[in-house]
Amino acid sequence: MEYRIEHDSMGEVKVPADKLWGAQTQRSHENFLIGVGIETMPREITKAFGYLKKAAALANHELKPEKMTEKKADAISKACDEVISGSLNGEFPLVVWQTGSGTQSNMNANEVIANRANQIAGEKLCHPNDDINMSQSSNDTFPTAMHIAAVVEIEDKLFPAIDLLASTFKRLEAENEGIVKSGRTHLQDAVPIQFSQEISGWRTSIERDRDLLSASLPYLKQLALGGTAVGTGLNAPKGFDTLVAKKVSELTGKEFITAPNKFHALTSKDEIVFAHGALKALAADLMKIANDVRWLASGPRCGIGEIHIPENEPGSSIMPGKVNPTQCEALTMTAVQVMGNDAAVGMAASQGNFELNVFMPVIAYNFLQSVRLLAEAMVSFNRNCAAGITADKEKMHFNLHNSLMLVTALNPYIGYENAAKTSHKAYEENISLKDACVQLGFLSAEQFDAVFHPEEMAGAVKK
Repeated sequence: MEYRIEHDSMGEVKVPADKLWGAQTQRSHENFLIGVGIETMPREITKAFGYLKKAAALANHELKPEKMTEKKADAISKACDEVISGSLNGEFPLVVWQTGSGTQSNMNANEVIANRANQIAGEKLCHPNDDINMSQSSNDTFPTAMHIAAVVEIEDKLFPAIDLLASTFKRLEAENEGIVKSGRTHLQDAVPIQFSQEISGWRTSIERDRDLLSASLPYLKQLALGGTAVGTGLNAPKGFDTLVAKKVSELTGKEFITAPNKFHALTSKDEIVFAHGALKALAADLMKIANDVRWLASGPRCGIGEIHIPENEPGSSIMPGKVNPTQCEALTMTAVQVMGNDAAVGMAASQGNFELNVFMPVIAYNFLQSVRLLAEAMVSFNRNCAAGITADKEKMHFNLHNSLMLVTALNPYIGYENAAKTSHKAYEENISLKDACVQLGFLSAEQFDAVFHPEEMAGAVKK
């Protein structure tokens, strides 16, 4: 391998000749051999750095044109566009497990953008620190990149996935309206419910989670950029923070603003914790929905078996013909990972000592993994499972009319205690509720038939 010699404040470093990164990136690449090639800095962060570095160059050009010339700003902008597009992803090799401020990733971006800008300009025009990092510090750029990435991924990837699954549930509600089945509480038979009502609970849960995530966005859209090293804005020109937030908004199509208190923005990660709490809520609801689906589809002969789900692949290496609810399993494993990530995010966010939180890379890694996993798992679950759910009406009818909890309909006529006696007799003697009620002398057969209407109990038939 051929090398070139780069230097930083600590001296000379050998860097692979075909790479755009410089000395500080190479030092980090050699010093942090933890999760190499697997747990690299999320590409969503790399892309966010492209946005913020371009925005900073444009803002600096307006505020400090004598230093950020039009030629520099143009070359930097073009280099940043390549970072944003992902064409330079191979130039960002650093792992999550580095300095807690993300300094090396900030410098990785500075060095790559500077070297690529110089190639574009055809001359050594830009310096990583003096030009690409102008008016900035790693301490305000990394939290800014975190917020940009979080907003972009939530709005552009997670929300469409939620909307897709909610739309499927809405269709299933309409298709299954009026189909009455046994409700279940405590994993025990309960009073009747329409299948469409059960599905509406699933739909509303994820729609509510979307609302909770939306409530977190105004806080995530506040950017630390302009606070520089400790929040004072040292070395940043007046108005830079407001202008650079405006430029980020123009580049991303999202409405970002400057954080009103940069001391808070650098050291506290409460916005991320709050937003990830909503991600955990979504994970919890998806866990419940996936479990409901696989319980209802359990069988095919020895389980509940009230719904059919798509059969996607063989389920056993030893039991021929076995098919498992694999999409439900993938979704629930995703939910578990997100719940674990929430613990990591919360713990890391608590470590904002004095003027800076130094657990930011692991926060970014876990947060963005949660968004990515939830979005992709919901799309997969929707396509390969939810969209193909159908009701087994005969099994639902059979289970409904064998449920002892239908006795609840008799409460207004024979009282709670007599209804309980009816239920116990029916269960113990394996007879119908009607026979038990008549044998106990609480109602005549005609009276029982007049008041016992399971469908009405679920509102499927209007009285």
